[in-house]
Amino acid sequence: MRRNDKEITDTAEKLRIIAECKVCRLALCDRGLPYIVPLNYGYAFDGGVLTLYFHGAREGRKIDIIRVNNTACFEVDCGQKLIEPAQGDGACKYGYAFKSVVGWGKITFVEDRAEKTGALSLLMAHQTGSSRAFRFDQAAVERVLVFKMTVEEFTGKHKELPQ
Repeated sequence: MRRNDKEITDTAEKLRIIAECKVCRLALCDRGLPYIVPLNYGYAFDGGVLTLYFHGAREGRKIDIIRVNNTACFEVDCGQKLIEPAQGDGACKYGYAFKSVVGWGKITFVEDRAEKTGALSLLMAHQTGSSRAFRFDQAAVERVLVFKMTVEEFTGKHKELPQ
């Protein structure tokens, strides 16, 4: 990372950012061309491994791409706020506060019903902020496609508001 002063090295802090953010941008490669799509997500961090869970239709461009090339990159960001300079300072003195995590890994499709329901529960818990047990109509579970990204590496970066 070029700006070491902005790097987040603490895994717990990176996980706090992942917990705070609600939209994940998933970057894929389609025949040499970049393709990025925003998705809601759920996640788990077990045994030092970060797994992101997504759901959607069983067909479409992102699914076609993943079937050919399952290597992907993700990005989440939150905490954005404009940092205004002292009165009279020029435009180049403006800044922007943010927190972000970027990572790389492989995507696989979740076929096992129990894992699929667990992934959907994680997604719902993350998106709603609720720890209640969610129940799913089994016909709906069968219809939806669940896929996961097993993250191989992830980095964090932030710029804080001035005190």
